[in-house]
Amino acid sequence: MQRNPVRTVLRIRRVSPNPTRRWLKYAANTITAVNLSLGLLSVLLSSMHLFHWAAVALMVAVLFDRLDGSTARRLGIASDFGRELDSLSDLVSFGVAPALLVYTQVYMEHLPLVGGALSIVYVLCGALRLARYNVQRFSGGFLGVPITFAGGVLGLLSFVSRDVHVLGFAAAEILLSALMVSKIPIKKF
Repeated sequence: MQRNPVRTVLRIRRVSPNPTRRWLKYAANTITAVNLSLGLLSVLLSSMHLFHWAAVALMVAVLFDRLDGSTARRLGIASDFGRELDSLSDLVSFGVAPALLVYTQVYMEHLPLVGGALSIVYVLCGALRLARYNVQRFSGGFLGVPITFAGGVLGLLSFVSRDVHVLGFAAAEILLSALMVSKIPIKKF
């Protein structure tokens, strides 16, 4: 049996993609996963009443949140999946984690009901902020304060909590909640 020479010539050999490039596409999502892990670590540390360490975990999460987007853009690996994963991570790391930290550290003893309500409102405003960001067209800036900034401020306040009164925490949480859902234009830094 004779082989068809045309068919043999037209056979295209697939070349495996560059293995380094293949793994680079996971870099930004890995950084996002570290951000999420730090947020969850902060939640666990808050539940164990290790408030300073929970605040440190939040502040380190801020650094990883800053890295994931810039890494994705720099490597040209930005994706819709990465954007959604980043938003979910941000909700945990800068919404739930700081709200729980402030609640367990400050409100649980002094203002349990009011503090619980403030914490819930803070997380809801953060979720609304992230949802709005995900559906808006990118214009090089933000509408409202990013949740990363708000969570970082609450983490920093928690870290220096001996100098902050319970009403100071309440005022900060109310202000940050309002600023997240505001339509104040903020340039991306």
